[in-house]
Amino acid sequence: MRTISAMIVTGTLAFFISAPVLASDAGHTSEAMEHAGKAQAHGEMGHAKESLEHAKESLAHAKAARDDHAASHKHMDEAIKHLEEAIKHADMGHGSESAKHTEEAMKHMRQSGH
Repeated sequence: MRTISAMIVTGTLAFFISAPVLASDAGHTSEAMEHAGKAQAHGEMGHAKESLEHAKESLAHAKAARDDHAASHKHMDEAIKHLEEAIKHADMGHGSESAKHTEEAMKHMRQSGH
């Protein structure tokens, strides 16, 4: 009975901790959190094999989430560079060149997924 209670408490805690993450990213991050919670629960019950399986699955999803976010950040970095160039050219009175950089910045912002 004690292990079932511990599992329920652990699962509930994992849910509430991950709720903000689930709301912002329904993909790999939520999967990583779910499997991490299961790995912890199985570990606490002494189920090493199941804990290992869930920990490996959590790691795979965590790495995928990191890669997804890296691509998003890359696009925002490019958008920032183009906006800085747009400001520089607009300050020099080069409206057409400024507009080109602004257009590129907007493309990268859309590609970032934010």
